[in-house]
Amino acid sequence: MYYWLLLFILSANAVVAQDKYQTKYVSVDGRKMAYKSYGLENRKPGVPVLVFESGLGSGGGAYELLFPALSQKTAGIAYDRNGLGDSELDTTIKSDGDVVRRLHGLLKQLKVEPPYLLVGHSLGGPFIRLFTAVYPSEVAGLVFIDPTDFMLTEKEDDEIRLLSGSAMGYRKLISAMLERFSADTTNSAGTRNEMKRMRNTGYFEEYTSLAPLADIPVTVLISYNRPIEYQEELLNKEFKINGIEWFKEANRFRIQHFAEMIKDNHNSSMILLPRYSHGIHHQDPELASIAILNLYNKVIKDKK
Repeated sequence: MYYWLLLFILSANAVVAQDKYQTKYVSVDGRKMAYKSYGLENRKPGVPVLVFESGLGSGGGAYELLFPALSQKTAGIAYDRNGLGDSELDTTIKSDGDVVRRLHGLLKQLKVEPPYLLVGHSLGGPFIRLFTAVYPSEVAGLVFIDPTDFMLTEKEDDEIRLLSGSAMGYRKLISAMLERFSADTTNSAGTRNEMKRMRNTGYFEEYTSLAPLADIPVTVLISYNRPIEYQEELLNKEFKINGIEWFKEANRFRIQHFAEMIKDNHNSSMILLPRYSHGIHHQDPELASIAILNLYNKVIKDKK
Protein backbone atom coordinates (compact mmCIF):
# COMPACT_ATOMS: atom_id res chain seq x y z
CA MET A 1 0.00 0.00 0.00
CA TYR A 2 1.32 3.44 -0.95
CA TYR A 3 1.90 6.17 1.58
CA TRP A 4 -0.01 9.41 1.17
CA LEU A 5 0.64 11.27 -2.02
CA LEU A 6 2.98 14.23 -2.15
CA LEU A 7 2.34 16.41 -5.19
CA PHE A 8 4.16 15.09 -8.27
CA ILE A 9 5.77 12.17 -6.40
CA LEU A 10 3.16 9.44 -6.74
CA SER A 11 0.31 9.21 -9.20
CA ALA A 12 -3.15 9.79 -7.78
CA ASN A 13 -4.86 6.42 -7.66
CA ALA A 14 -7.71 7.30 -5.30
CA VAL A 15 -10.18 6.30 -8.00
CA VAL A 16 -9.68 2.78 -9.34
CA ALA A 17 -11.19 1.94 -12.68
CA GLN A 18 -13.10 -1.27 -13.12
CA ASP A 19 -11.13 -3.82 -15.12
CA LYS A 20 -13.22 -3.67 -18.28
CA TYR A 21 -10.30 -3.93 -20.66
CA GLN A 22 -8.37 -7.16 -20.89
CA THR A 23 -4.75 -7.16 -19.80
CA LYS A 24 -2.51 -8.64 -22.47
CA TYR A 25 1.15 -9.64 -22.35
CA VAL A 26 4.12 -9.52 -24.67
CA SER A 27 7.83 -10.23 -24.28
CA VAL A 28 10.10 -7.26 -24.93
CA ASP A 29 13.87 -7.73 -24.66
CA GLY A 30 13.20 -10.97 -22.83
CA ARG A 31 10.90 -9.45 -20.19
CA LYS A 32 7.16 -9.89 -19.86
CA MET A 33 5.26 -6.64 -20.22
CA ALA A 34 1.57 -5.98 -19.60
CA TYR A 35 -0.64 -3.60 -21.54
CA LYS A 36 -4.25 -2.69 -22.24
CA SER A 37 -5.50 -1.31 -25.51
CA TYR A 38 -8.58 -0.42 -27.47
CA GLY A 39 -9.30 0.12 -31.16
CA LEU A 40 -5.92 -0.97 -32.49
CA GLU A 41 -7.43 -3.56 -34.80
CA ASN A 42 -9.57 -0.89 -36.51
CA ARG A 43 -6.92 1.80 -36.70
CA LYS A 44 -6.22 3.09 -40.20
CA PRO A 45 -2.60 3.54 -41.37
CA GLY A 46 -1.23 6.99 -40.66
CA VAL A 47 -3.89 7.87 -38.08
CA PRO A 48 -2.39 8.86 -34.68
CA VAL A 49 -2.63 6.37 -31.83
CA LEU A 50 -2.80 7.45 -28.19
CA VAL A 51 0.07 6.10 -26.07
CA PHE A 52 -0.33 6.56 -22.32
CA GLU A 53 2.59 6.91 -19.88
CA SER A 54 1.78 6.73 -16.19
CA GLY A 55 3.25 8.45 -13.15
CA LEU A 56 5.75 7.19 -10.60
CA GLY A 57 4.81 3.82 -9.15
CA SER A 58 1.63 3.66 -11.24
CA GLY A 59 0.58 1.24 -13.97
CA GLY A 60 -1.21 1.87 -17.24
CA GLY A 61 -4.54 0.89 -15.68
CA ALA A 62 -4.63 4.37 -14.13
CA TYR A 63 -5.93 5.62 -17.50
CA GLU A 64 -8.74 3.11 -17.94
CA LEU A 65 -11.36 5.61 -16.77
CA LEU A 66 -10.70 7.56 -19.97
CA PHE A 67 -11.01 4.65 -22.38
CA PRO A 68 -14.83 4.62 -22.84
CA ALA A 69 -14.96 8.23 -24.06
CA LEU A 70 -11.73 8.07 -26.04
CA SER A 71 -12.51 4.76 -27.74
CA GLN A 72 -15.42 6.32 -29.62
CA LYS A 73 -12.96 8.07 -31.91
CA THR A 74 -9.39 6.96 -31.21
CA ALA A 75 -7.19 3.91 -30.77
CA GLY A 76 -4.96 3.74 -27.72
CA ILE A 77 -2.58 1.69 -25.61
CA ALA A 78 -1.51 1.97 -21.96
CA TYR A 79 1.18 -0.21 -20.42
CA ASP A 80 2.91 -1.08 -17.16
CA ARG A 81 6.57 -0.12 -16.97
CA ASN A 82 8.87 -2.97 -15.98
CA GLY A 83 8.36 -3.81 -12.30
CA LEU A 84 5.00 -2.05 -12.08
CA GLY A 85 1.58 -3.65 -12.33
CA ASP A 86 1.85 -6.95 -14.16
CA SER A 87 5.10 -6.22 -16.01
CA GLU A 88 8.24 -8.11 -15.07
CA LEU A 89 10.93 -6.28 -13.13
CA ASP A 90 14.06 -5.49 -15.13
CA THR A 91 16.99 -4.09 -13.16
CA THR A 92 18.97 -3.48 -16.36
CA ILE A 93 16.83 -0.36 -16.91
CA LYS A 94 19.04 2.31 -15.37
CA SER A 95 17.85 5.58 -16.88
CA ASP A 96 14.82 7.42 -18.22
CA GLY A 97 16.31 6.90 -21.67
CA ASP A 98 16.12 3.15 -21.05
CA VAL A 99 12.45 3.57 -20.08
CA VAL A 100 11.47 5.33 -23.31
CA ARG A 101 13.49 2.92 -25.44
CA ARG A 102 11.70 0.02 -23.78
CA LEU A 103 8.33 1.66 -24.53
CA HIS A 104 9.43 2.08 -28.13
CA GLY A 105 10.41 -1.58 -28.22
CA LEU A 106 6.98 -2.53 -26.88
CA LEU A 107 5.23 -0.55 -29.61
CA LYS A 108 7.43 -2.11 -32.28
CA GLN A 109 6.89 -5.60 -30.90
CA LEU A 110 3.12 -5.07 -31.08
CA LYS A 111 3.42 -3.48 -34.53
CA VAL A 112 1.80 -0.28 -33.29
CA GLU A 113 3.29 2.08 -35.84
CA PRO A 114 3.62 5.88 -35.53
CA PRO A 115 2.43 8.57 -35.49
CA TYR A 116 1.99 8.61 -31.72
CA LEU A 117 0.03 11.08 -29.61
CA LEU A 118 1.63 10.71 -26.19
CA VAL A 119 -0.26 11.29 -22.93
CA GLY A 120 1.76 11.54 -19.72
CA HIS A 121 0.64 12.11 -16.14
CA SER A 122 2.99 13.33 -13.39
CA LEU A 123 6.35 11.60 -13.97
CA GLY A 124 4.90 10.39 -17.26
CA GLY A 125 5.17 14.02 -18.44
CA PRO A 126 8.98 14.04 -18.46
CA PHE A 127 8.99 10.57 -20.02
CA ILE A 128 6.88 11.64 -23.02
CA ARG A 129 9.06 14.74 -23.49
CA LEU A 130 12.16 12.53 -23.56
CA PHE A 131 10.48 10.06 -25.92
CA THR A 132 9.81 12.98 -28.28
CA ALA A 133 13.48 13.98 -28.14
CA VAL A 134 14.66 10.44 -28.91
CA TYR A 135 12.04 9.71 -31.61
CA PRO A 136 11.03 13.17 -32.90
CA SER A 137 9.71 12.02 -36.27
CA GLU A 138 7.29 9.55 -34.64
CA VAL A 139 5.41 11.92 -32.30
CA ALA A 140 2.46 13.94 -33.60
CA GLY A 141 1.28 15.55 -30.35
CA LEU A 142 1.62 15.64 -26.57
CA VAL A 143 -0.79 15.87 -23.63
CA PHE A 144 0.74 16.60 -20.22
CA ILE A 145 -1.53 15.92 -17.23
CA ASP A 146 -0.20 17.75 -14.16
CA PRO A 147 3.38 16.97 -15.17
CA THR A 148 6.43 16.91 -12.95
CA ASP A 149 8.67 19.93 -13.57
CA PHE A 150 11.79 18.35 -15.04
CA MET A 151 13.05 21.82 -16.06
CA LEU A 152 13.50 23.19 -12.52
CA THR A 153 17.08 24.40 -11.96
CA GLU A 154 19.09 24.36 -8.73
CA LYS A 155 18.97 28.17 -8.64
CA GLU A 156 15.18 28.18 -8.96
CA ASP A 157 14.94 25.44 -6.36
CA ASP A 158 16.85 27.60 -3.92
CA GLU A 159 14.49 30.47 -4.71
CA ILE A 160 11.53 28.24 -3.80
CA ARG A 161 13.20 27.53 -0.46
CA LEU A 162 13.94 31.17 0.29
CA LEU A 163 10.67 32.72 -0.86
CA SER A 164 8.54 30.11 0.90
CA GLY A 165 10.55 30.23 4.11
CA SER A 166 11.18 26.47 3.97
CA ALA A 167 14.14 24.29 4.84
CA MET A 168 14.46 22.95 1.29
CA GLY A 169 13.14 23.34 -2.22
CA TYR A 170 11.37 20.89 -4.50
CA ARG A 171 14.44 19.09 -5.86
CA LYS A 172 15.89 18.33 -2.44
CA LEU A 173 12.55 17.27 -1.01
CA ILE A 174 11.99 14.91 -3.95
CA SER A 175 15.40 13.34 -3.33
CA ALA A 176 14.63 12.86 0.35
CA MET A 177 11.23 11.36 -0.36
CA LEU A 178 12.57 9.01 -3.04
CA GLU A 179 15.12 7.74 -0.57
CA ARG A 180 12.40 7.11 1.98
CA PHE A 181 9.95 5.44 -0.40
CA SER A 182 12.62 3.28 -2.05
CA ALA A 183 13.51 1.82 1.36
CA ASP A 184 9.90 1.23 2.42
CA THR A 185 9.17 -2.49 2.14
CA THR A 186 5.41 -1.87 2.13
CA ASN A 187 5.90 -0.67 -1.43
CA SER A 188 6.30 -3.31 -4.14
CA ALA A 189 9.77 -4.34 -5.29
CA GLY A 190 9.12 -2.74 -8.68
CA THR A 191 8.02 0.56 -7.17
CA ARG A 192 11.05 0.63 -4.88
CA ASN A 193 13.31 -0.15 -7.82
CA GLU A 194 11.88 2.70 -9.90
CA MET A 195 12.30 5.16 -7.02
CA LYS A 196 15.84 3.98 -6.35
CA ARG A 197 16.70 4.37 -10.03
CA MET A 198 15.37 7.91 -10.06
CA ARG A 199 17.24 8.81 -6.88
CA ASN A 200 20.50 7.42 -8.26
CA THR A 201 20.31 9.27 -11.59
CA GLY A 202 19.94 12.76 -10.14
CA TYR A 203 17.24 15.30 -10.89
CA PHE A 204 16.38 14.71 -14.57
CA GLU A 205 20.00 15.04 -15.66
CA GLU A 206 19.20 13.44 -19.03
CA TYR A 207 16.89 16.35 -19.86
CA THR A 208 19.30 19.27 -19.53
CA SER A 209 20.35 19.38 -23.20
CA LEU A 210 17.23 18.32 -25.08
CA ALA A 211 16.66 19.84 -28.50
CA PRO A 212 13.81 22.38 -28.61
CA LEU A 213 10.39 20.80 -28.93
CA ALA A 214 9.23 20.47 -32.53
CA ASP A 215 6.20 22.48 -33.64
CA ILE A 216 3.59 19.86 -32.80
CA PRO A 217 0.27 20.40 -30.99
CA VAL A 218 0.63 20.27 -27.20
CA THR A 219 -1.84 20.54 -24.34
CA VAL A 220 -0.72 21.03 -20.74
CA LEU A 221 -3.17 20.56 -17.86
CA ILE A 222 -1.91 21.92 -14.53
CA SER A 223 -3.57 21.80 -11.13
CA TYR A 224 -2.63 24.43 -8.56
CA ASN A 225 -3.71 26.03 -5.31
CA ARG A 226 -5.08 22.68 -4.22
CA PRO A 227 -5.96 21.79 -0.61
CA ILE A 228 -3.09 20.45 1.50
CA GLU A 229 -3.93 16.98 2.79
CA TYR A 230 -3.51 15.99 6.43
CA GLN A 231 -0.61 13.61 5.83
CA GLU A 232 1.14 16.24 3.74
CA GLU A 233 0.81 18.65 6.68
CA LEU A 234 2.64 16.10 8.83
CA LEU A 235 5.31 15.79 6.17
CA ASN A 236 5.66 19.56 5.95
CA LYS A 237 6.27 19.74 9.70
CA GLU A 238 8.87 16.98 9.57
CA PHE A 239 10.85 18.55 6.71
CA LYS A 240 10.13 22.16 7.74
CA ILE A 241 8.19 23.02 4.60
CA ASN A 242 5.88 26.03 4.54
CA GLY A 243 3.24 24.13 2.56
CA ILE A 244 0.99 26.74 0.94
CA GLU A 245 3.79 29.14 0.05
CA TRP A 246 6.06 26.28 -1.01
CA PHE A 247 3.50 24.88 -3.47
CA LYS A 248 2.79 28.40 -4.71
CA GLU A 249 6.43 29.04 -5.61
CA ALA A 250 6.96 25.56 -7.10
CA ASN A 251 3.87 25.95 -9.28
CA ARG A 252 4.96 29.43 -10.37
CA PHE A 253 8.08 27.93 -11.91
CA ARG A 254 6.23 24.92 -13.29
CA ILE A 255 3.70 27.08 -15.13
CA GLN A 256 6.48 29.32 -16.39
CA HIS A 257 8.56 26.40 -17.67
CA PHE A 258 5.79 24.64 -19.56
CA ALA A 259 4.53 27.93 -21.02
CA GLU A 260 8.04 28.60 -22.31
CA MET A 261 8.29 25.05 -23.68
CA ILE A 262 5.21 25.44 -25.91
CA LYS A 263 5.49 29.14 -26.80
CA ASP A 264 6.36 28.45 -30.46
CA ASN A 265 3.94 25.57 -30.94
CA HIS A 266 0.82 26.11 -33.00
CA ASN A 267 -2.50 24.61 -31.89
CA SER A 268 -1.19 24.36 -28.34
CA SER A 269 -2.53 25.46 -24.97
CA MET A 270 -2.06 25.39 -21.22
CA ILE A 271 -5.13 24.86 -19.04
CA LEU A 272 -4.83 25.92 -15.39
CA LEU A 273 -7.15 24.15 -12.99
CA PRO A 274 -7.36 25.80 -9.56
CA ARG A 275 -8.29 23.56 -6.63
CA TYR A 276 -7.97 20.41 -8.73
CA SER A 277 -6.12 17.38 -7.39
CA HIS A 278 -2.91 15.99 -8.85
CA GLY A 279 -4.97 13.18 -10.43
CA ILE A 280 -6.88 15.44 -12.81
CA HIS A 281 -7.95 12.54 -15.02
CA HIS A 282 -9.40 10.70 -12.01
CA GLN A 283 -11.12 13.71 -10.49
CA ASP A 284 -12.60 14.81 -13.81
CA PRO A 285 -12.38 12.11 -16.50
CA GLU A 286 -14.69 14.08 -18.78
CA LEU A 287 -12.46 17.16 -18.73
CA ALA A 288 -9.34 15.08 -19.39
CA SER A 289 -11.02 13.12 -22.18
CA ILE A 290 -12.23 16.30 -23.89
CA ALA A 291 -8.76 17.85 -23.68
CA ILE A 292 -7.20 14.76 -25.26
CA LEU A 293 -9.85 14.53 -27.99
CA ASN A 294 -9.48 18.23 -28.78
CA LEU A 295 -5.76 17.80 -29.28
CA TYR A 296 -6.34 14.63 -31.30
CA ASN A 297 -8.60 16.62 -33.64
CA LYS A 298 -5.91 19.29 -34.02
CA VAL A 299 -3.34 16.64 -34.89
CA ILE A 300 -5.69 15.15 -37.50
CA LYS A 301 -6.29 18.61 -38.94
CA ASP A 302 -2.55 19.33 -39.09
CA LYS A 303 -1.96 16.13 -41.06
CA LYS A 304 -4.44 17.10 -43.80
